[in-house]
Amino acid sequence: MAATRAYLDYNASAPLIAEARAAMVAALDAANPSSVHSEGRTARRLIEDARRDVARLVNARPEHVVFTSGATEAASTLLTPDWQMGRGTMRMSHLYVSAADHPCILGGGRFPAAQMTKIGVDRNGIADLDALASALASHDKSAGLPLVAIHAANNETGVIQPIERIAEIVKAAGGVLVVDAVQAAGRIPIDMSAGYADYLILSSHKIGGPKGVGAIVAQADLMMPRPLINGGGQEKGHRAGTENPAGIAGFAAAARVALAGLADIDALTRHRDEVEAIVKELAPDAEIFGTAASRLANTTFFAIPGVKAETVQIAFDLAGVALSAGSACSSGKVGPSHVLKAMGHGDSLGALRVSIGHATGAGEIEAFRVALAGIAARRTGKERAA
Repeated sequence: MAATRAYLDYNASAPLIAEARAAMVAALDAANPSSVHSEGRTARRLIEDARRDVARLVNARPEHVVFTSGATEAASTLLTPDWQMGRGTMRMSHLYVSAADHPCILGGGRFPAAQMTKIGVDRNGIADLDALASALASHDKSAGLPLVAIHAANNETGVIQPIERIAEIVKAAGGVLVVDAVQAAGRIPIDMSAGYADYLILSSHKIGGPKGVGAIVAQADLMMPRPLINGGGQEKGHRAGTENPAGIAGFAAAARVALAGLADIDALTRHRDEVEAIVKELAPDAEIFGTAASRLANTTFFAIPGVKAETVQIAFDLAGVALSAGSACSSGKVGPSHVLKAMGHGDSLGALRVSIGHATGAGEIEAFRVALAGIAARRTGKERAA
């Protein structure tokens, strides 16, 4: 990022950290990890060392980590009716998702639309647990097991779901729980050893690693989905295709740094609170979403009444501040937030997301203040002219 600009869009993609860049450069000449010669075995050790580092981030077993090309591939792999248990097969007959989930979950993966149910959320974006329990109680187990997929933390609002309680509900119904931990990993503690979920979805570039790398993390190896990509049998047959040593090495380096960064979440919280104080000072009528729920320490999602979010986003960009008008996962498209709609804010003109990281400092926060002050002044001038 240019030194003259303030980057406040970590939920879209965290800047590549120096440790990840160095690890990638060191691994660029790695041989094919499937080769049996010395060079291949060296590349294989790199992959397995990285598997341990990624597993440590969520306190999982290394052998339960499967590397993918990213979180979307991981979701498409896991969201399927067809599963394997040992040499046998099993079926997930219905998929249950949150109405505020990321598009890669809402898309349903390999499930047809008729085999999907969306669970509503409250005004703060928390999943309706009674509705989930009721839906699972009505599930026809004779057709197959229920599969529940939900985000641990929302990419727009930062609201954290009560995953432990959701896991209890799913387990009681005999279902399987997939948790999209893309925004949560490295920002809140996650402990797979404590039965947090059956499967996790992780993404490298959200924690300062390279783009194009992600992972599925399983609670156990008793069952896995039918592979999305078939071929040479890499990743124990769960994901074919030659592994990307440089990308995986960068992912591992970012995971090590992210795990250490969990000890300094208070600093992120202070910066988030500063951002929200600035919003309330300069736009007193602004609404900050999800404040009555637990949120990630790095995320603020707010709307200014009567102002289109994409218009203000452009104004921030021209002022040298990079932030988002909602999710950045629709090929640059902007429009009404499905998350806000699910939360009951259907008439909103959209919202702005400020998402920060450990590299965010006072300079970036001040740049945000200056930019918003200019926007607020122009808004006031227009209102007076009207």
